[in-house]
Amino acid sequence: MSGYHVVVCGSIVPDPLQTLEPITGPTGPSLKNEMMLPAVLDPWAAQALFEAAALAQKAPGSKVWLVALGPKAKLQQVMMAVGQKVPFELVAVDGPAGGFVDAHETAAALAEAVQAIPGLDRARLLLFGGWESGSRGAGVTLQLVGERLGLQDQFQGVDQLTPQPDGSLEILERVEGGKHQVSVVAGPPALLGWATGNLPEPRNNPQVGMANMKGIMPALQKAKPAKVGAADAQYLAVQLPKQQRETRVVKDLTPDAIAAELVEWISKD
Repeated sequence: MSGYHVVVCGSIVPDPLQTLEPITGPTGPSLKNEMMLPAVLDPWAAQALFEAAALAQKAPGSKVWLVALGPKAKLQQVMMAVGQKVPFELVAVDGPAGGFVDAHETAAALAEAVQAIPGLDRARLLLFGGWESGSRGAGVTLQLVGERLGLQDQFQGVDQLTPQPDGSLEILERVEGGKHQVSVVAGPPALLGWATGNLPEPRNNPQVGMANMKGIMPALQKAKPAKVGAADAQYLAVQLPKQQRETRVVKDLTPDAIAAELVEWISKD
């Protein structure tokens, strides 16, 4: 067997051009008129999907799945547009897609969906997703999915993946100062959390859209509900994040020292 089995984890988020207003609703924090807001595929997850399709095109025998957790009605709207871009098979999970859900519950639902994919060869598995998220900015969801699937080779902030002649994979991970860390992994299975990559958004292709739609609608009809929420978390207040960037490059700092500095920095706010 040759090629890769690429599974992309990605959900939907409100269109970034919309004005978002946090409110406290009957079930806790939410966004004002959340169900009325136009949605798009999470930008980081979309980049991961485009990278997966480009990789599969270069490696015969490959296949791409998109595992998406969100309300079925919203997923259907988004997939009508995304399905025009690149070939993939949708695995839909019906659940909330707001920014106030627990990363552990989300990861559990996504991992369960990946494990249930028929014919998935775990020896050829590359798990893709966003390094960040337009809604679930916890920065740990994809890592938690990988841990549940037993994926020990994990890379975050990926901008480039290059298969080597010997089957290994060269990976460029983004670091500070506009530089990349170069890593080489023997091959699948591995997890890659994508940054912005270097591929443009593919043009709409009606033939790809028609082929995708044959599987998208049945996948939405079969979407299983997921018990995803905020667990036992209680929010005292919610507000939009402030625009702030403070970057320093420090070498040879111990993990304890890094953690102490982060706690001190967070405590200032």
